[in-house]
Amino acid sequence: MITGSIVALVTPMNMEDGIDWEALDALLEWHIDEGTSAIVPVGTTGESPTVSMEENCKIIEHVVKAVNNRVPVIAGTGANATWEAIELTQVAKDAGADACLLVTPYYNKPTQEGLYQHYKAIAEAVDLPQVLYNVPGRTACDMLPETVARLYDIDQVVAVKEATGDIERTKQILELCDVTVYSGDDATARELMINGAKGTISVTANIAPAKMAAMCNAAVAGNAEDAATIDKSLEGLHKNLFLEANPIPAKWALAEMGRIPKGIRLPLTELSPEHHDALRDAMRMAGVTN
Repeated sequence: MITGSIVALVTPMNMEDGIDWEALDALLEWHIDEGTSAIVPVGTTGESPTVSMEENCKIIEHVVKAVNNRVPVIAGTGANATWEAIELTQVAKDAGADACLLVTPYYNKPTQEGLYQHYKAIAEAVDLPQVLYNVPGRTACDMLPETVARLYDIDQVVAVKEATGDIERTKQILELCDVTVYSGDDATARELMINGAKGTISVTANIAPAKMAAMCNAAVAGNAEDAATIDKSLEGLHKNLFLEANPIPAKWALAEMGRIPKGIRLPLTELSPEHHDALRDAMRMAGVTN
């Protein structure tokens, strides 16, 4: 079971809109050195809605090869069409990914039965551990705790990324089944882990990987005081990395740190200038810049 800080990795892009593979490799080495527990390529933070199917596959394959079993890779393979999610998940399995992250189908608003059948179909088609991903604020689709519990009866379903930020929701899931829960909301991740979650799939980890790793390790171990102390310095990032749609602020911050180029793919655009000072202050508070 993967525990701790799992980075929802950005996809570095050059200013011509292409993927910067060299910058991606450098990010992977940095995360491994800084103690990140696992890597999630091509999730929401990795701009999965705007990379092509071919690019999505290439990123997964590239990350798995570059990481080379040093930490687990949970490939983002979610889609709003079940056939597409199956194809991407098969690519992840063939590449050697350790698991897949499957966001609830977005925009088309399936029923709870539709969600069950969607994940069941993927599990039947591809034998790869699944991490369910519930983020209704972005998908307009809320996977209820009862559906998570029902899906947990499927062997391939091993975990859920719960991004509502609702602590009571997570407690309810854990009362219904023994599924591993990961936070998908940095601002409430520490509290979620103190209440039974095993880690977080994090945006903040892109900017402050060592501190997120230390905070998560303390929280999962039940060291609430140590976790709170570390998390206090990260509060500004938890908030200001969502001043505009993720990953706009995260990519801007990493570019400020010199770790990636400024490239981001339309319809997302570079962070608005009025937010620069607030994010710079948060980066200083977290100790990632002077």
